[in-house]
Amino acid sequence: MTNAASRLLVIILAVAGLAAAATSTYVHYRLLTVPNFTSFCDVNATVSCTQAYLSPYGELGGVPVAIFGAAYFVAVLAIAVAGWRPAGAAPQSAPSYILALSIPALAFVAYLAYAAFFILNAFCILCAITYVAVIGIALVTWRTPRVPLGAIPSRASNDLSVAARHPIGLIAVVVIAAGIIAAATAFPKGGVPAAAVAVEALPIVPDAERAKLAQWWELQPKEILPVDAGGAKVVVVKFNDYQCPLCGLTYTAYKPVLRQHGGAVRLVTKHFPLENECNPGVNAGHIAACEAAAAVLMARARGTEEKLEDWLFAHQGPPILTPEQVKTAARDVGGITDFDAQYATVLKQVREDAVLAEKLKVNSTPTFFINGKRLTQHVAPQYLNVLLEIELKR
Repeated sequence: MTNAASRLLVIILAVAGLAAAATSTYVHYRLLTVPNFTSFCDVNATVSCTQAYLSPYGELGGVPVAIFGAAYFVAVLAIAVAGWRPAGAAPQSAPSYILALSIPALAFVAYLAYAAFFILNAFCILCAITYVAVIGIALVTWRTPRVPLGAIPSRASNDLSVAARHPIGLIAVVVIAAGIIAAATAFPKGGVPAAAVAVEALPIVPDAERAKLAQWWELQPKEILPVDAGGAKVVVVKFNDYQCPLCGLTYTAYKPVLRQHGGAVRLVTKHFPLENECNPGVNAGHIAACEAAAAVLMARARGTEEKLEDWLFAHQGPPILTPEQVKTAARDVGGITDFDAQYATVLKQVREDAVLAEKLKVNSTPTFFINGKRLTQHVAPQYLNVLLEIELKR
C-alpha cells in the first residue's frame, strides 16, 4: 500500500470511528436525560447499546467512554490531515504518532470488548464500529514506513513548532477539544436513566402500527408458566437481574404503563441473576446479583420490596454494586436485620426461578412473558401498552 493510500485509509477509519463515537455519546446522553427513550441500536436484549452504555463499563471517572473514543479519533484526524505528507517517500513522524496513540487505545477497546461480550453478554453495534476503526488504524500505521517509536520524543518539539505555524489547524483542534470537554461536563452524574413519564404523555401509536404489531403478536408462540394470575386478566412475567442495565431501564419505563391497568394486569418478577453462585453455568460478572435477588425476596415478606427494588436499580453503578452494599441496603431500606441467617434458604427460591428460566430457554435479561408470549426485546413503553391492550381484549 502506498503512503498516500495508507493516509487516506487512516482518515476514512478515523471519520467512521468519530461518527460512531459521536452517535454513541448522543444516544448515551438521551438515555440519561429523556424519559422512556429507546435507542435505535437496541435490537434485542443481546444486541443492545443501552446494555453497554448504562453498565459500569459505559463510563470512566463519570465520563462516558465514547467521549474518550471521540477524542482519540479527533487526534488521529488532526495528525493525519495536517502532519502526514501523502507524497512523502521517506519515513515520517505522523504514522508513528498515530501508532503511539493507538497502542493504549487498543488495550482500552480490548478491555471494553471483553466486558461487553463476556461479562455483559451484549453486542453494541456502535461500539463495535469504534473497535474496528481503532484496530484498523493501528494495523495501517504499523505497516506504513515511519520513524521508530523511540525517536518520537526527540522529534516532538520540532514537529510542534512546525504545527504552530498553521494557526487554522490549531484553532480547529482547540475548538473540537473544547467541545469534547463541554460534552463530558454536560453529562448527568451517576448514570441513572431519566424517570419515566406518565402514560398519558406517551407517543400515540398510529392505527397502522397497531395493526402490524397485533398481527405480529398473534403469531408468537405461547408458553405455559406456573404463575398464579391472582385474578388478573393479563400476567406479565419478567426474568430479571438487578445488575442488568436494561432491567433497570424497563423497570422505570414500564412501571406507569403497568399501573394504569390496575388489578387487570399483574407483574410477576422471576429472578435470573447472571452470577453462577445461584445460577450455575451463567456468569456475567454481576457479583451482587444473587444477593440482590435474595434481598428482594426477603423484603417482599416485609412489604418493602418496591422500596428496595427502587434503590437497587438506582445504584447499579458505576461503581459496580457489591454484595456488602446490597446487605447494607437490605437493612437500611428493606428493614432486613437477619440477611445472613435467611440467605441460604432464600437462595433456593432464586435457584428455582433460574431453573424455570432454563426450561423456558431464557438466556438474557430482561425477558418478558405476556400471558405466556415471549418478549425478548426492549420495546418502547407505548408499544408495551398496545400489547397489554391486545391481551385485555381477548
